Amino acid sequence: MAKSSKREFVWMQCTECKDLNYRTNVSVMGGTPKLELKKYCPRERKRTVHKLKRK
Repeated sequence: MAKSSKREFVWMQCTECKDLNYRTNVSVMGGTPKLELKKYCPRERKRTVHKLKRK
């Protein structure tokens, strides 16, 4: 039997327009990390800060 995964899918939400633009998986072994990345936002048409959003 396969082990359950210690990773989970989360969305990256733009802090300016509040769109959910990217989906990625993160390790939740020691709790959910507070992740902030600069990613490209298609609506704003520039690089903005994106934060984790659990769905």
